[in-house]
Amino acid sequence: MKKFFASIGLFVAFASFSSSLSHGQEASKVQIFDSNITVDQVLKAQTGWCNALLKISSTYASGGINAAKPLAAQVINSAYAYQYGPVAFKPTLASGAQTFRPTKEGALAYFVGNDPNYPSDKGFALKDWRSCSAVNQVIQINGPSATTMGDVFFTDSKGVVTKVDKTWNFVRENDGSIRIMLHHSSLPFGG
Repeated sequence: MKKFFASIGLFVAFASFSSSLSHGQEASKVQIFDSNITVDQVLKAQTGWCNALLKISSTYASGGINAAKPLAAQVINSAYAYQYGPVAFKPTLASGAQTFRPTKEGALAYFVGNDPNYPSDKGFALKDWRSCSAVNQVIQINGPSATTMGDVFFTDSKGVVTKVDKTWNFVRENDGSIRIMLHHSSLPFGG
């Protein structure tokens, strides 16, 4: 508590100093350093993820794997935090020794397949998806980090809807960009 009151005292002293400037002197502009993530940023990140998945799907449909794979790599580079180290990524349709994808290569293989190191991957983003939307049950904000839990609904070209349970953890970087640090996805329990 002492530190808190000491910082208030410092603020009051600064405010008194700045208000006592003589006429004609300009006070410094206020600088606000805010690294907190907002609900709006989280919702935009989820929508951006869905839109990127749909773009990969449509790019594959029109240009094949040679067009879709570089786009998917670009999406992973901008949406996920692999540049800092492992990401806690558990894809929906992954199992066995390759259930978890802490590397960028593992994530890319899941989204677009075509990687001999991940022979079971068919490319989740290569399916003929037409819509994608997230419905949150929980959003927790803690400073520059946010965790969401809910469902994502994918609709394919035949109108078939796939519901996936999804948990994401997003982090806000100093430049304001939002990256995924945790992505857990699974099909709902059918029991």
